[in-house]
Order: sequence, then structure tokens, then C-alpha cells
Amino acid sequence: MKNKKLFILSLGGSIIVPSPGEIDIAFLKRFRKLILSFTKKGYKFAIVTGGGKICRVYQKAAKDLAGASFEDMDLLGISITKVNALLLRMIFKKEAYPEVVDNPTKKIDMSKHKIIFAGGWKPGCSTDMDAVLLAKNLGAGKIINLSNISFVFDKDLNLYKDAKPIKNISWQDYLKLAGSKWIPGLSKPFDPMAARLAKKLNKSVIVAKGTNLKNLENILRGRKFLGTKIEG
Repeated sequence: MKNKKLFILSLGGSIIVPSPGEIDIAFLKRFRKLILSFTKKGYKFAIVTGGGKICRVYQKAAKDLAGASFEDMDLLGISITKVNALLLRMIFKKEAYPEVVDNPTKKIDMSKHKIIFAGGWKPGCSTDMDAVLLAKNLGAGKIINLSNISFVFDKDLNLYKDAKPIKNISWQDYLKLAGSKWIPGLSKPFDPMAARLAKKLNKSVIVAKGTNLKNLENILRGRKFLGTKIEG
């Protein structure tokens, strides 16, 4: 049975750290306030943090300096996601599960805590995949993917100025847009491998701009929002 008061949030690393050496403290304060306003009403959250731009900086350095393999670069990325998760867990203090979850498939007791934080798990598994696995593990039906884009577009917005936003799309059609492969540092609205699993598990994903917290509030309240819903 799906828990309608439990949300899985996949929070992009570039929302937390917009550029190397720059943590968005103002955003994190507002994010904390919003999440706590919902936990007071009985809602619970599992929040998976990404690595973002700083992750790709480290991965590029490892590749340029040492010819790092995909697995090595993935291990670097996982470490950075855990640092981001640890930062957020510290911000939420007593409201949060006492440790950063590093395995989304293990049994997690949320009876005494309303928020858990997770980083990356293992090489070959993106944080989007971790979010889907947590949704399966915890019985959550909805995953909210918060990144630096407001919608999924019908074409790569960085390459095509005429790309059009999509408000609703099936998993089958999304996979046609996103392709079938995932590599460390891949920048897609939602990892194709995670998309296939979400499709199989009948999970829905909302892609929305992470810095628009009023919009996130609308999503959590079940109101009209800006973003793309992927399901079916």
C-alpha cells in the first residue's frame, strides 16, 4: 500500500552547491522551513541528494589526471553526494534519521523520525535510482525530482532553442527521449535506468525546478504546479 503522506525527494546537488565553493545557504534555510512545516502535519520525507556540478569537476580531474574508469568516477561522485546528504542531515538535526542512508534497499525504521537523508549507494547506480529504490522500500508512490530545470523538454534545451516543455508524459515516451544508458555525471532530467525501474514498479515522478519552493509546496499539497509528470 502506498503511503500518501510519504514523499521521496531527489534534490539535485547543483541546487545545494550552485558552483564549487558556493553553498546556497539562503535556499537551504527556506527549504528546511518548508519541509518542517509539512512534518508538523504528519508528513514524512526521504531526501536523496545529488552531487551536481562540483561532482563533475572532481570526475573530470580524475579522468584527466589519472585516466579514471567509470567506476572510479562513480565512487568520487558517491562520496560527494554523501557529503551533501550529511550537510542536510545536520541542518535538520533532531528531526532527521541519525545517519545518512547509504543503502536504499535495507530496512529503515522511520517510526521515530520524519526525515531521512540518503546519498549515493554503489557504482552503476545513480541517485535517481536510489530514489526509486527508496520509494519501493518505503512504500511511497510519488517521487519529486528537483533539479535546475522546470520541465522535461521534447529536445535538449541546451542545443535547441525551440524545445518545448512537456507537462505529462508516459514512461515509454520518456525513455524514447532520454535514451537507454547511464554513465557517471550524465545530465538527464531522470536517469534512464531509474526510469525503467520506476515504470516497472508503477511509480510516478514529477520533474520540477528545485529552487522554486512555492511550486514545491503546491506539489506537496496536490495543487496545480509547474513541472512534468511522468507515469504509466
